[in-house]
Amino acid sequence: MATFKAIRIDKAEKGTTVALTQFDEAELMEGDVTVRVEWSTLNYKDGLAVTGKAPVVRRFPMIAGIDFAGTVEASSHPQWKAGDKVICDGWGLGETHLGAYAEKARVKGDWLVRLPEGMSSREAMAIGTAGYTAMLSVLALEKYGLTPSDGPIVVTGAAGGVGSVATAILSKLGYRVVASTGRMAEADYLKDLGAAEVIDRAELSGPAKPLAKERWAGGIDSVGSTTLANVLSMTKYGGAVAACGLAAGMDLPTSVAPFILRGVCLLGIDSVMCPIERRKIAWSRLASDLDRGKLTEITQEIGLDEVVGAGAKILAGQVRGRIVVKIL
Repeated sequence: MATFKAIRIDKAEKGTTVALTQFDEAELMEGDVTVRVEWSTLNYKDGLAVTGKAPVVRRFPMIAGIDFAGTVEASSHPQWKAGDKVICDGWGLGETHLGAYAEKARVKGDWLVRLPEGMSSREAMAIGTAGYTAMLSVLALEKYGLTPSDGPIVVTGAAGGVGSVATAILSKLGYRVVASTGRMAEADYLKDLGAAEVIDRAELSGPAKPLAKERWAGGIDSVGSTTLANVLSMTKYGGAVAACGLAAGMDLPTSVAPFILRGVCLLGIDSVMCPIERRKIAWSRLASDLDRGKLTEITQEIGLDEVVGAGAKILAGQVRGRIVVKIL
C-alpha cells in the first residue's frame, strides 16, 4: 500500500493538531524492519500526546502511539524475517520516531521482542507498555530482595493500567497488595485482581511527614509527587519503592529521612530505553506470571477513530484497566 491509515500529529500555531488520515509510506523513517501493525494500546503518555496536554511529541509530523504488536512484513535485520510476530514499545515511538497508531511501522530490529509462545498480539497489547512497566517494577523489587514474607506492597494509581497489572502480578506471586486509588467505587474491581486491601488515595495525598508510621515493605508508584513522598515515609525499615510514573507531577516533596534513617531504597523504572535483554525477561515473566483471565476482564477494545476521545478520558482518570486499539 502506498498510503495507510494513521493518527497524525502536526505542529500548529498554538499547540498541535491531530487527525486520523492517510499517511504516505514514503514518509516512514529509517529502520531495517517493516511491521504490519495489528494491535496497539492506550497509555497515559499516549493521552498526553494526542490531546497535546504535554510536549510529548518532539518531531513533526508524528504518528502517535508508543507500542504495538504485529507481523513482520519485510526485514533486512538478521534476527527477523517476514511472518515473525513481534512486540515493540518505547524507544521513542510516538515521540521522536513515527509510532504505533498506524497500519504500518518501520523500526530498528534491535528494538523488537518476539511475541511469547501462546500469547496473541491482542493479549500483548492488553499488557502494553503499562503492563510491561509494571513487570519491570516487580523485577526491580525482586532484584532488591523483597519477598512476600517481608510484608505488604502498596500499589498507587491501582485502577489504572500500570496499577491494575501490578496488582494482578503481585497477588499471583503471593504478595499482600494494598491498592491505593482515587476511585473507591473500584474497590471490588481491585479485590477481584487480588488486592487484599484498598485505601483511598487521600491517605497519601497530604503533605508528607519526613517519617510516618511503617505500613508496607515496598511499593510500586505510578503517581509521583506527594503520593510517592508519602509512600516513602511509610515504607518499613530496609524496604524499597519502584517509581515508574508521574501522573500527579514530576516533583518529589520529601526529605532524606526515609533513606538515611530507615534504609529505604527508591528504584527508578524506565521503560523507554530499557536494555533489550531486560525486556525479554519482562515479557517472558508476563507470559507466565500474569493471569490471562484477569487480563481479559480488565481490557476493553476501541478502534483508531476512538483514540483521541479515549486519550482525554485517561488523563481525566476515567479509564480503568487497559484499552487495546484494533489497527487491522
